[in-house]
Amino acid sequence: MSTSTAVSPPLALSLPMPRRARSLVSVLPVVVVVVLLGLPVVPDSGITPADAASGLVVVWAVVDTVRRARRPLTRTAALVLGLPVVGVAVAAAGAASAGDAVTGLARYLQVFVLVPVAVLLLVRDRRGARLVLWSLVGLAVWQGAVGVHQYLTGTGALYQGAGIRAVGTFGPSDVMGMANVVSYGVVAATGLALGAAARRQLVVAAGCALALLVPLALSFSRGAWIATVVACGAQLLLAGVRRAAKVFAAAVAVCVVLVGGLGVGAAVLQERLTSITEVADAPDQSVVDRYALWAAAAGMWRDHPVTGVGLKAFPAHRDGHASLALSSGSDTEGAGQAFRRQPLLSPHNMYLLLLSEQGLLGVLAVAGSWLALLVCAVRRLWRPGRGNGARDCALPVCGLLLWQLVNFLYADIGGPSTVLTAVCFGLAAWWALARDETTAPATESGRR
Repeated sequence: MSTSTAVSPPLALSLPMPRRARSLVSVLPVVVVVVLLGLPVVPDSGITPADAASGLVVVWAVVDTVRRARRPLTRTAALVLGLPVVGVAVAAAGAASAGDAVTGLARYLQVFVLVPVAVLLLVRDRRGARLVLWSLVGLAVWQGAVGVHQYLTGTGALYQGAGIRAVGTFGPSDVMGMANVVSYGVVAATGLALGAAARRQLVVAAGCALALLVPLALSFSRGAWIATVVACGAQLLLAGVRRAAKVFAAAVAVCVVLVGGLGVGAAVLQERLTSITEVADAPDQSVVDRYALWAAAAGMWRDHPVTGVGLKAFPAHRDGHASLALSSGSDTEGAGQAFRRQPLLSPHNMYLLLLSEQGLLGVLAVAGSWLALLVCAVRRLWRPGRGNGARDCALPVCGLLLWQLVNFLYADIGGPSTVLTAVCFGLAAWWALARDETTAPATESGRR
């Protein structure tokens, strides 16, 4: 009589994946989206690899939620994140063409609804959130290094007749791309440093934040500078006045050494900084164009106060509301691209873009969702029982959301880096709206 012996599977295959590993694996698709933004951008390429990957992130979040058989969102999260759909859908119905309606609706839903919801679902705890935050810092370091090299070698975008403007791999057609990415890195690194209990994380994060100030300065982006100062200042105050004073002194010392001592773009930076306070006395053409576009957006809203002129309809109505001071476009050249005239197709102010294209309904729905998200995030930060173990994620996440809302005063969505806006809104949604059990587990730093 023969006997048969059952062959058991290897021990490694029979054991469930550790909770720490599961939380990190869950957010890997989000990290892939961030990493793909380090690739060179092809001008006028339409959908970028990062955009395509963000679509896969949404699909992965749906599959993961179904597989885990759990209710995906709380009522509050569904209300806050679903609110923008109302304003966008109404504005899409008033678009000039079906193509504009479809593309505009898809873009708004991608940035403000679908990807944020996917990030909220995939980030299971603070380990996963930290991994995404550090990926933002890593991307900023890479883009910043490329930008500094462009400045030092004169191979950046053309600025005042010289190829010194740092634009990273985004090229001169998206001069705000690198500035946005580096700003995200500065804010994330500052929050990680302020909330760190482990000395190693504090040193590495603080070093990254200070080093990224160089490419941020060389981006010559006044809006990014202002938003970064506001966001980092708010983080510092939340962490304590004494610590804020120390970090501020260190940042000033770095700026003095780089600009004053080493002469890193001293004259150009001084002129750019001075122009911030001269917007009314002697504005340059970029400021004149900005004011003209803002006035045009306000004029569109006055003509269509409730629902606006329709999605992607700002360019069609611009000339009928803009003054003669508006130029035909901005000149872009350098960083490997030939000269081209970049048309001015948006007001470069997200709130005015909403007001002009979606009216009061769009502003209340979309911007109201952002405000609710910020209120919920700050309330959860100050909730009793949340110690330093939570601050290592809460501070950078709240800082990123605040940076985005301030930067929207000087910019709107558009360009390859826009997908990072969606990721930041998703991180904010995770912290502000996720179920308590997704953030409850103590981290290593929280146990120390």
